[in-house]
Amino acid sequence: MITGNDLGAFLSSPAFGVAGASTNRDKFGNKVLRCYQQNGRKVYGINPRATEIEGATCVASVAELHDEVWSISVITPPAITEVVVKAAIARGIRNIWMQPGAQSPKAVEECLLHGINVIADGSCILVVLGYSDR
Repeated sequence: MITGNDLGAFLSSPAFGVAGASTNRDKFGNKVLRCYQQNGRKVYGINPRATEIEGATCVASVAELHDEVWSISVITPPAITEVVVKAAIARGIRNIWMQPGAQSPKAVEECLLHGINVIADGSCILVVLGYSDR
């Protein structure tokens, strides 16, 4: 069972989901999606009101993600993060990175109970992968 802060496992996904993806370029949900794109990674937005963000296909929920998505970044308020984690468990997501501000102790506990590698230590993918606001 893989648990806790395994960045290599997270990044090994063939594609990534961004829960909380936003059409607003000033929001972190948009910046995280663009960060994946800037680093040459395939990404899907998760947003119930958009079909495409920054040229990336969007789905309405975690349940609709393609099978190639093993890892998701979460940029939502903690109460929504808990809902996202439940959906990720049901979908079989292997890795969840709760971006700063999205962390929920309950959601982290659920991840660990279900063998999901969870990164919720305050680290940000924008810093780890590198991001340019262009």
